[in-house]
Amino acid sequence: MKELLRTMGWPVVCGILMAVLIIQQFPEWLGLPAHDIVLREVSEPRSNMGLVSYSRGVERASPAVANIYTSKAADGAMRDYSDSLSSPNPTQSSLGSAVILNPEGYLLTNNHVIAGADEIQVALKDGREALATVIGADPETDLAVLKIDLPNLPSITIDSRDQQRIGDVVMAIGNPFGLGQTVTMGIISATGRNQLGLNTYEDFIQTDAAINQGNSGGALIDAEGNLIGINTAIFSQAGAAQGIGFAIPVQLAVEVMQAIIQHGHVIRGWLGVAVQPMTPELAESFGLDVSQGIVVTSLYRNGPAWNAGLLPGDVILRINDQPTTSGRQAMNQVARAKPGDSIELEVLRSGQPVNLKAEVAVRPSFQN
Repeated sequence: MKELLRTMGWPVVCGILMAVLIIQQFPEWLGLPAHDIVLREVSEPRSNMGLVSYSRGVERASPAVANIYTSKAADGAMRDYSDSLSSPNPTQSSLGSAVILNPEGYLLTNNHVIAGADEIQVALKDGREALATVIGADPETDLAVLKIDLPNLPSITIDSRDQQRIGDVVMAIGNPFGLGQTVTMGIISATGRNQLGLNTYEDFIQTDAAINQGNSGGALIDAEGNLIGINTAIFSQAGAAQGIGFAIPVQLAVEVMQAIIQHGHVIRGWLGVAVQPMTPELAESFGLDVSQGIVVTSLYRNGPAWNAGLLPGDVILRINDQPTTSGRQAMNQVARAKPGDSIELEVLRSGQPVNLKAEVAVRPSFQN
């Protein structure tokens, strides 16, 4: 019997394995339903785009991106820009970039590029140069407006629709390390970046397009060559690009530029209130979701919020019917209001809803 089992064992095992294989691969042979795996396939025809070039967008934008060279007399005295470094009283020079916004010669750059400069020279891509006049600056957004007087100036087109998405292709145009106009490419890595400690008002576009020393004040453009931001800063421990750069959105930059041209400075709304974010512990004590509201910590005496009846410990839930999600968002919202406007505050006080009205005042000039 044992001999018979030993003789028949391998053929039986092989037969069973073959049957299992047939059932798995060809179930319809035995009248069983087929085990189809449903996969999602591309329904659109494949595009034969070949190599992609962004040269057309760069050609549109680059003539309006200028190099900035600033000088400051080392001894405090005004000196000619052509002085050499070997002169008895050499000048301290720095460089950056700027963007021509209209044919009348108004340029946007960063305030830190031109701050303290005795002389600002603008060099265009077409080889022309001119000395620039500072129309005004706004340290709280790190923006400055310059003016040059040259005929037939190119100007950049802007995209102020605020439709930039993470993953969109962007290019940075500027003057890194004084090499001359240079273009780098990347994508939008994030939008709405704030609380970086760079400016009072922060709403940065983050990009991995290389931004280096000298790129400040230059253009961040989309693939079609439209301006979407002013390159401002890099995040780096080594002082060079590491794939994290920040640009001021063009909507904010243009608002600041127009205010400076009209008034010489930016006029912002102000309530005179200090707040802190809602923490999980505070949210639990107030019976709120952690994403709701901001907590009032202090008020400026006789300021708009003080006069409206706001108190320390109040939770501001809404401003003009818009939910308050952070102190930064609320400050930006109030700053965009015109002084004299009345805004409505929806507040939670000791668990009870309170509605207040405050008249927006002009924000004092605070130093960062």
